[in-house]
Amino acid sequence: MEPTTFYLHSLGCPKNMVDSEVILGFLMSAGYKPVEEPLAAQLIVVNTCGFIESATEESIETILELAQAKQQGRCELLVVAGCLPQRYGRKLVKSLPEVDLFLGTSSFVHLVQILARKQGDEMERIVLEPPRFLMTAKTPRILSAPFYSAYLKVAEGCNNRCSFCTIPAIRGPYRSRPVNDLLQEAEWLASQGVIELNLVAQDTTAYGIDLDKTSCLPDLLEGLAKIGKFSWIRVLYGYPQKIDPDLLETMASYESICKYLDLPLQHVSGHLLEAMGRTGSAREFHQLIGLIREFLPGVTLRTTLIVGFPGETDRDFQELCDFVEQARFQRLGLFAYSPEKGTRAALFSNQVKESVKIKRLQTLAALQEKISLDYNSRLVGTDQPVLIEGESDESDLLLQGRLSSQAPEVDGYVLINKGFAKVGQIVVTRITEAHPHDLIGEIPEPELF
Repeated sequence: MEPTTFYLHSLGCPKNMVDSEVILGFLMSAGYKPVEEPLAAQLIVVNTCGFIESATEESIETILELAQAKQQGRCELLVVAGCLPQRYGRKLVKSLPEVDLFLGTSSFVHLVQILARKQGDEMERIVLEPPRFLMTAKTPRILSAPFYSAYLKVAEGCNNRCSFCTIPAIRGPYRSRPVNDLLQEAEWLASQGVIELNLVAQDTTAYGIDLDKTSCLPDLLEGLAKIGKFSWIRVLYGYPQKIDPDLLETMASYESICKYLDLPLQHVSGHLLEAMGRTGSAREFHQLIGLIREFLPGVTLRTTLIVGFPGETDRDFQELCDFVEQARFQRLGLFAYSPEKGTRAALFSNQVKESVKIKRLQTLAALQEKISLDYNSRLVGTDQPVLIEGESDESDLLLQGRLSSQAPEVDGYVLINKGFAKVGQIVVTRITEAHPHDLIGEIPEPELF
């Protein structure tokens, strides 16, 4: 018999991408054959995101588009997996009759077995279980990102109880993978040609909190650096309260560990942070930033901020703007607060008007653009190592790459208008022009002797 063909569509964050690569691994290990177009697939799988309202809307739109492909093509089964089913459960069965099977964030690993035992219309349409799945180095995984870059999911779930966030309900409690297991997977990733390793979790800096005291993020980073096969090792999604001198000293000790930290602060107003279920203050965050820059001169700092959280006053917003101007993050992600069903914050009475949220978002974005442009302008005329990703999305006349200070997909690019290099190479590039998000550069011609 011809192998069953399948098409996989992945939505959401890098952590979700790893789950999609696991789905690929299970299906291909069972003999299923991937195809590039949904019309050619007998099985269509959508791995969804349901973290916030906009992500939920994107997931539903994608499902409906692929449901049309099912009607027009060869598809026999449409499967929806991941965060959306885990969050909304059986409500989806009635609202999306086009879908044949829903699988939660732990249930997707059983897809092959469920398909193997299905008998006509007798198959259960939704399979949910408590979110407890934790992948290992032995879990099948097929890389879908460019061969030179990969994400290493060091933990799953979250123990924080932020009042605006649905993740603990969707992903379950925090659970770390053992160091040796992660090092084993990292060795495999290196054997696949990966030279850029991005560590991800809901809270990467909490790594090891549920393991023995000898397992922590500095130990893991040291082990990864000693593998000696990664040019760049980057830490994403760290909580500010868990940044300490041990971590910073380890980051400073190895050239392959990117001097880059992603610290989602969300806000700096004390009473808003308390309402969010978080801790900290502008003063404490300034002290932390000073400590980080002391250990890691030239560090690139990224943060994420929410504007328009319930109860945010003009004074709170001005405090946030003052902090951003003084802290001078190189990278900044901004979101207007959206009330999410099932969260405590959605029930708060002091919601901020949408028009106010948008105005504040635009104000803060304009402020950050000036700061980012200032940082980027300082690079003009310097030579920087750039990881080549291939032709630019803007034009096939340009190459596209990234600095070690530019994380995949979120931090902009270096667009190269002169010179040539192979995809996956890290080459010295002279920066010739700066913009708030992207840089322009050229690869110098080699000198002749």
